[in-house]
Amino acid sequence: MSSDRPKNAETAPPAPAFLRETSEGVVLSVKVQPRASRNRLGEPIGSEWKIWVTAPPVDSAANAAVVELLAEELDLPRSKVELVRGGTNRHKTILLRGLTVARFLALPALLKCPED
Repeated sequence: MSSDRPKNAETAPPAPAFLRETSEGVVLSVKVQPRASRNRLGEPIGSEWKIWVTAPPVDSAANAAVVELLAEELDLPRSKVELVRGGTNRHKTILLRGLTVARFLALPALLKCPED
């Protein structure tokens, strides 16, 4: 019995629950822990990616710290990292403009093991 799919066609791995691709780029669901001892990217917890920032949740300082951390760790210009939803909440939605899921998953920052 033959299949319509070519034998050597590769299928992309499914995206993690915290990540989805849109026409504008990749959308991340994150949970932010403000006032942490240091800034760092964590690991997925359920359908969100945990991120720790040292900034307090006052006057959007934590939001700015999240954008800055993601831009720095993912080697993206700050203009490509946009807070879409959750300005006053720990649960946030971030748009990474121009990225695909495959490119996001191949970023060096994601290959690092989170430290405890």
